[in-house]
Amino acid sequence: MLIYCREKKTSYRCPRDGRPYIVLQTSSIGKIALMTTTLDTGISNARNVNRYLFGSGTIGQLTTLLSERRKKKEKQVVYLVDEYFETNSSALGMSSPEPEDQLIYISTRDEPTTQSIDQLTEKINGSSKKEICAVVGIGGGITLDTAKAVSNLLTNGGSASDYQGWDLVRIPGVFKIGVPTLSGTGAEATRTCVMTNKDTDLKLGMNSDHTVFDQLILDPNLTATVPRDQYFFTGMDAWIHCVEALNGSYRNSIGDAFSNQAIALCRSVFNGEDMMSDESRGKLMVASYLGGCAIATSYVGVVHPFSAGLSVVLDLHHCVANCIVMMAMEPYYPKEYGEFRTFIDRNEIVLPRDVCQGLSDAQFDALYRATIVHEKPLTNALGTGFSSEMTKTRVRELFERM
Repeated sequence: MLIYCREKKTSYRCPRDGRPYIVLQTSSIGKIALMTTTLDTGISNARNVNRYLFGSGTIGQLTTLLSERRKKKEKQVVYLVDEYFETNSSALGMSSPEPEDQLIYISTRDEPTTQSIDQLTEKINGSSKKEICAVVGIGGGITLDTAKAVSNLLTNGGSASDYQGWDLVRIPGVFKIGVPTLSGTGAEATRTCVMTNKDTDLKLGMNSDHTVFDQLILDPNLTATVPRDQYFFTGMDAWIHCVEALNGSYRNSIGDAFSNQAIALCRSVFNGEDMMSDESRGKLMVASYLGGCAIATSYVGVVHPFSAGLSVVLDLHHCVANCIVMMAMEPYYPKEYGEFRTFIDRNEIVLPRDVCQGLSDAQFDALYRATIVHEKPLTNALGTGFSSEMTKTRVRELFERM
């Protein structure tokens, strides 16, 4: 935050919520850069993924990992795989599932809903003639979040909407392995899986330590076939996670370290000669994981609540929605906005524009509701008095820039 002040003071209080600030530096014209005191995230005992394999070709070790889970012949594995690989199975480079396993291809046309997760879990339960020993998610954020949600529901029962919120999952899910084929969402590392409840029009996560994957396979070869624009949009999610975390009030040294390293890797990738080279894809996969670890100990900021609004009301996918929102974020992240524009131009990315043009008042009201509900990220970025900044008029004005 930047303010102007004529007096030489050493401390200030935020006009929004009265929280104290400290001076970082001053200039000759009286501009003072300020940083809020660090606030407690409430996450005091963080959990990361138990184990991970990293490197080209590591997908080949999936069979060995699963054999340790089977042990008894009557056990089966549930594979949830991005539908792209239904006709491109050779791109995975993995062994075929066992005859008793369930192989289900996940549509990525739409993001997960509580209703779609419930239907999928019911289908799996109805087809299971043997004990399920593992759930394997192979794909991008949609598929990985689906795998995490299904794993939890298989042991906890009920509906996915019952667990939208913080620490509502009480029983560990079925052992789950995540195999990302896109880099950026951080879904492979986080303690949440995000779903939209169509009955309430709310996009919220199933935030729990039980949501974290038990095992990851991070194989950069699996991102070689990603379309260029999608690769960029998804990769930007990792960068945006960390930008929001570092600009927020809920901070800690470990989260900052994850964020800084992820940002450094993203800069290397998106300022480099070829963002999709073998080396760049390896770097971005690591950045995605670190970004997920960073946000697991902190919170996002202004971008993600607005992105959630675009997803809920206009059915835009999360990562491209994040990028659309960034084009309106100069007032809140001026330096990062400039860097984002540089990434766009350098990599010749075509970003959808004017997505909110011609919307009705009812749609703008729905966008406001779907945005303002995300209190923790908005508090992280703007303080507890965020609602005085994010009025209906202000929120609409920002959406109209997109």
